[in-house]
Amino acid sequence: MSRLPLRSAALFRTLVAVGTGLLVLTACAENRLEASVQPGTDTPAATETTQSFSQWRNTFRQQALAHGIDARLFDATFQGLEPDPAVLNADQSQPEFTRPVWAYLEGALSTQRQATGRVMLNRHAATLQQIEARYGVDRHILVAIWGLESNFGSNMGDRSVIRSLATLAHQGRRSGFAQTQLLAALEILQRGDVSAANMTGSWAGAMGQTQFIPTTYNDYAVDFDGNGKRDIWHTEADALASAANYLNASNWQRGAPWGMEVRMPEGFDYAAADMSIRKTLEEWAQLGVTDARGRALTSHLHEPATLILPAGYRGPAFLIMNNFRSILRYNNSTSYALAISLLAERLQGGGQIVASWPTDDEPLSRSERVELQEQLEAQGYEPGAVDGIIGANTRQAIRRLQMALGWPADGYPDRQLLKALRQTSR
Repeated sequence: MSRLPLRSAALFRTLVAVGTGLLVLTACAENRLEASVQPGTDTPAATETTQSFSQWRNTFRQQALAHGIDARLFDATFQGLEPDPAVLNADQSQPEFTRPVWAYLEGALSTQRQATGRVMLNRHAATLQQIEARYGVDRHILVAIWGLESNFGSNMGDRSVIRSLATLAHQGRRSGFAQTQLLAALEILQRGDVSAANMTGSWAGAMGQTQFIPTTYNDYAVDFDGNGKRDIWHTEADALASAANYLNASNWQRGAPWGMEVRMPEGFDYAAADMSIRKTLEEWAQLGVTDARGRALTSHLHEPATLILPAGYRGPAFLIMNNFRSILRYNNSTSYALAISLLAERLQGGGQIVASWPTDDEPLSRSERVELQEQLEAQGYEPGAVDGIIGANTRQAIRRLQMALGWPADGYPDRQLLKALRQTSR
């Protein structure tokens, strides 16, 4: 490969960094949409509708008015509104490949994001101090969320939230959920916090500098600057305080840690790495768990914690505590919550991971995850729904198979496991 001129090479590195950042921001919005849907509350697959958009809109209008939405507001908001094909395409596309956690963290914890985060901590120090005092949420966590959700307000999404949600409510994979969000968005307009023209966000309807979906906005957004509007789009104080209010309502514990990286002893039973299992740090220490450098656990020994292995037993291990679970309420993705926690520490000069990631272990593609579940089901391991999503049921099925094979039962899906299933099915 020929060497790029210095200015071209610098431009190339910048474009790569920007692209990686956009991938992280897009993943945040999409993860939140997925996480906000509770099982059994909505249609599970792409909707085949026989209604035209205008027919759907007329039916929805009746529901909105019965819900208390003003008829004139509804008609003005929907005047000339048509579905957004790009939103429907984004909703119905399911990527075949997903990035491994270490690649996600590399983008989320970029040196540029850290540098900008430190600037924002200084620039908004007085406001962050007031927010921290009122809600008890650490300012570094808030700035980390701000940085990951919208790149500190520079990438909030520019699509009409009303149009996006109307598109998804008419023909999206989760039309019922989108309709609930659309009603909530109309409530926001009716309250006067923002105009329809200024209510912009991601294709999935996440809004503002902290990427709230409309129901979350209605429940937790605050008017921190006291101007009469809860403006998470243009007012940093409102956006950051709203995030703090949400975390505070999600059982955030003032002054408590999110967790820590740890080291496991030889022969450890990795079946204990499960979100449903909580032990005090003292109990984990009695099992031989130490900090990442092999030193004894000495603080918060009576606090409950859960062991997670984001890349299986071959990768870094973490004991997560209550505040990590509060971040999961914000976005139900372990990779996201880990990125927020580590970025908050990086902003303070820490947050380095000691153990190495198994970068030679290429994650399974979506079709391979589906095959894994099919094989597990065929061989009696009961993985639950065959949908390519590695949830709690699938992890338990994987553990049962791993124990049958005499392998570490970490519940992590990899190619070696799929290969073993293929061989036993012959």
